[in-house]
Amino acid sequence: MSSTPPAAQPRRRRPAGEVVLGVDTHRDAHVAAVLSVMGAVLATAEFPATAAGYRALLTWARKSGTVRRAGVEGTSSYGASLSRYLLAQGIDVIDVNRMDRADRRRRGKSDPLDAQNAARAVLSGRARARAKAGDGPVQIARMYRLPKASAVKARTQAINQLKSVLITADPALREELAPLGNAELFRTCARFADASSRENVGGDSVLQATRITLGLLACRIGQLSEQIRDVDARLARLVERHAPQLLDVVGIGPDTAVALLITVGDNPERLDSEASFAALCGVSPVERSSGRQQFRRLNRGGDRQANAALHRIVFTRLRVDPRTQDYYERRIKEGKTRREIVRCLKRYAAREVFHLVRPALAEPRS
Repeated sequence: MSSTPPAAQPRRRRPAGEVVLGVDTHRDAHVAAVLSVMGAVLATAEFPATAAGYRALLTWARKSGTVRRAGVEGTSSYGASLSRYLLAQGIDVIDVNRMDRADRRRRGKSDPLDAQNAARAVLSGRARARAKAGDGPVQIARMYRLPKASAVKARTQAINQLKSVLITADPALREELAPLGNAELFRTCARFADASSRENVGGDSVLQATRITLGLLACRIGQLSEQIRDVDARLARLVERHAPQLLDVVGIGPDTAVALLITVGDNPERLDSEASFAALCGVSPVERSSGRQQFRRLNRGGDRQANAALHRIVFTRLRVDPRTQDYYERRIKEGKTRREIVRCLKRYAAREVFHLVRPALAEPRS
């Protein structure tokens, strides 16, 4: 009895499960690795650090399964643009630090290994800090602060140079300028530059060179001061528009508000609690207990700019806020030191700022 073999049935493809993406970022190219939730390496590839490369990277990763999480190295530098793209695609981006030295000595160092390590850090929970979105008013403020910081540094250098030139200047010139305050001194020296342009270049002397140098430095100081005032005005308008509630708090001005907003980021929902924000600002106590000794030490990590902003808030309140002054006197009577009280006040300030900022910035994105 003959029978014909049944027709071959097409093999059904099993639906792909969740996978985790890891990316080692560089200036010109990114190396990506896809791992299963069990830690198996499914694929590794390199993509250019361009808009088309980001799209190709995500399309390639999704061929291995559903991508919901991605560990990216350097989310604030080489991986910033990729992080913004992945966040816009609804993927949770986790900021991953580089492998520790012991692990690198044991396993070696290569871009594919770094990409796999980024994915494993997400899988194991070792990396949990979600990346900043970098696509809103906070990123705008961060951009403005960059030229301001360099302008402040350059202006300080120019002022120091001008004062140094005055020390060795001709006695008559030094005595003429010595009684002047800084503002009048800079205006007077700036006029030297205008006068020197009309003088005979062939008759150079030490006194003339000194006056020209003072004039050039004074003009530079004026230009940098104007840039700083312009950026300050832009930052103040930005805070008034997007986080005006911060300016109503005692001790917080536009510059302090900007520093704290930059720490929070454009996606404050990445911070799970006010305790996480305090740790991010470096004002949370760190456990340092051993055996019977129970001890906590100062947190020396976190964003030092945010820590300095909280420090300014506390010391302003100690001068002008009656509630803070009463708290300080009460804790002094309890035997606390000034340093311990300041640490507590910084922690309280972090809690207050978090509850003011997070609801305001966590509105749905349009």
